[in-house]
Amino acid sequence: MTELPSATDAATKALEELVAAIDECVEQLQHSRARAEQLLASRADGVSWLDIVTAESRPLVVESVSAVLSTLARTGSAFRREQAHALQSERVSINRIAALFGVTRQRISALLRERADDEAAG
Repeated sequence: MTELPSATDAATKALEELVAAIDECVEQLQHSRARAEQLLASRADGVSWLDIVTAESRPLVVESVSAVLSTLARTGSAFRREQAHALQSERVSINRIAALFGVTRQRISALLRERADDEAAG
C-alpha cells in the first residue's frame, strides 16, 4: 500500500470539521424550523409582525439561519482548499482539479494561493 502525502491528512481533518459543522447546522436548522412554525402559527392567529418580532427570543430565526450559512461557507471553503491541495500533492493538474470541482483553473490557483498564504501566516 502506498503512503499518502501529508496533505491528505489536512484534507481529512478539514472534511471531519465539515461533517461536524453539518451535524451542528442540522440541529440548529431543526430548532429554527420549529421556531419558524411557531411564528407561522402566531401569524395565523392574527398577531402583527411587530408583536411577533418583539416577542421572539434571540437569536431570531433569521439570525440562526444566517449563522448556519456562514458556518457552512467557512468550513466548506476550508475543505475545498485542503482538497485542492491534496489533489495537487497527488500530482493532479490544476486543469483537472478545476474540471473535478466545476470551476475555472484560475479559481483553483486562487484556492491554492489562499492555502499557501494561510500556511505562511500560521
